[in-house]
Amino acid sequence: MNGIEKITARIEADASEQIARVLDAAKAEAAQISAKYQSLSDSERAELRAKNERAAAEREERLVSAAHMDARKVQLAAKQEMLDAAYDLALEKLCAMEPSKYEAVLAALLEKASAGETGEVVFSEKDAAVGKAAIEKVNKAAGKKLVLSAQNAPIRGGFILKDKNVEVNCTFETLVRLEKANTAGEVAKLLFS
Repeated sequence: MNGIEKITARIEADASEQIARVLDAAKAEAAQISAKYQSLSDSERAELRAKNERAAAEREERLVSAAHMDARKVQLAAKQEMLDAAYDLALEKLCAMEPSKYEAVLAALLEKASAGETGEVVFSEKDAAVGKAAIEKVNKAAGKKLVLSAQNAPIRGGFILKDKNVEVNCTFETLVRLEKANTAGEVAKLLFS
């Protein structure tokens, strides 16, 4: 080997060494950068997982809460239906009383409702006969001059008392509705305790 070949070989060896060092340094730096970004990626992945788990838990909580609210609404509606049915049954029983008891109830209501001595009493068509007897009973006992109306009312039971410009609604439908407004809480306690 002559001198130029030795120098060229030496330069090539030095260049190869330098390339190897630069490559080693670049690989080390690449490994550091890769590790750094892997660490950032792992951290971000963990944050996103935790955030998604919290969001899922919150959504589940909202859905469970909504389901409980819907269940309470359904339960409340069912209770309201049962309460309405109880008052409907009370109205049916009032209208289906035996005639002597029915007459006594009508007479007691007439006596309370008639503030004056006169008045026209309107019954349903089916209650006209028992209503007439109740009017006679009140007129005799309280010295009133109530009369049976020639008209009939489309009511299930009870009566409407007309005295001049005043009407007193003593229909069983109205009385039960008013009583429901006053006693619904107590009845609900009895039904659902």
